[in-house]
Amino acid sequence: MQELDTGLEAQPGFISAHMVAERAGVSRSAVSRAFTPGASIAPETRKKVMQAAAELGYQVNDLARGLLANRSRLVGLVASDPASPFRTQQIAALSRRLVERGSVPVLIPTGSGEDQVKAAHSTLLRYRAEATIVLSGMPSSSLVELAQRNGQPLIVVGRTEHGPDHIRVDNARAAQIAVEVFVARGLRKLGLIISAVGSPNLIEREEAFVAAAAKQGIKVRTQAAGYTDYDGGQAAASLLLGTGDTVEAVFCVNDLMAFGLMDYARDVLNLSIPEDLSVIGFDGIPEARWGAYRLTTFHQDEEILSNEIIKVLDQRQADPKAPPIVSVIEAPLVYRGSVRSLKSDG
Repeated sequence: MQELDTGLEAQPGFISAHMVAERAGVSRSAVSRAFTPGASIAPETRKKVMQAAAELGYQVNDLARGLLANRSRLVGLVASDPASPFRTQQIAALSRRLVERGSVPVLIPTGSGEDQVKAAHSTLLRYRAEATIVLSGMPSSSLVELAQRNGQPLIVVGRTEHGPDHIRVDNARAAQIAVEVFVARGLRKLGLIISAVGSPNLIEREEAFVAAAAKQGIKVRTQAAGYTDYDGGQAAASLLLGTGDTVEAVFCVNDLMAFGLMDYARDVLNLSIPEDLSVIGFDGIPEARWGAYRLTTFHQDEEILSNEIIKVLDQRQADPKAPPIVSVIEAPLVYRGSVRSLKSDG
């Protein structure tokens, strides 16, 4: 077996397979066979190669091998909001798991537009990435078709459409629980804070919360803001709470918006949380535990999500022609101090 000569090994500081072969007194092909699982090589020859490699500090050129095999160990992580707290945790956890698996994670930040996500995926295909994982954005049918034509696994997170393998949180169940928690505490004047981003996860949470409330005979006051961040939470709070109409409890589609809402309610309107206003968030980012917020929130465990992504990736590579894999993860509600307790109801 020959190792592809890309010129990369000639760079200063890189120990080449040719140098190992010379030191061990064997052919270069013997070096390649020594580092190829299952390849035929005499035990004594392999021992010589490994000793020479250890003495020189040689590392296998995985990029060259990937080009030979028409597939690298790169796994692309496509994300439109990598700086947000939840996405940062998700990327860190998933990257650790991929490295443990022997893969090389590559983060490609994009905008939320379809063209930008498609361009990122095309780049990964050119580099023969073994898979693309879309952590945010809206992959189009053409992107899915492109992946299928090239035989590359495509896993999307937080989506529901048919086609690629996808993993999502059970938003509908979480929204239903949020309504049940509020109603059990006698809170029926409900508000909902969303953003104009319109991602599938956020839309699911909004629609499910409104529907669950309607079953209780409650009409939800919904307020949207431009972005799903702290400033968006403040802006939405000023419109939702600043009208004079009483709102007793608010479900926020993520924790950052909940933080903005809580600070506006306390600092501007002098409301007490949870006595005057109960708040539930979504994501369970570390800041939700901080004393300033003590936010009751649905926790998306990044380790559980990462393990599930790896599981789906392994299943897909083991059976490329299997039907699309759909995995739904629960997000348990973590109670803290932003929701009125049951025992305090009068």
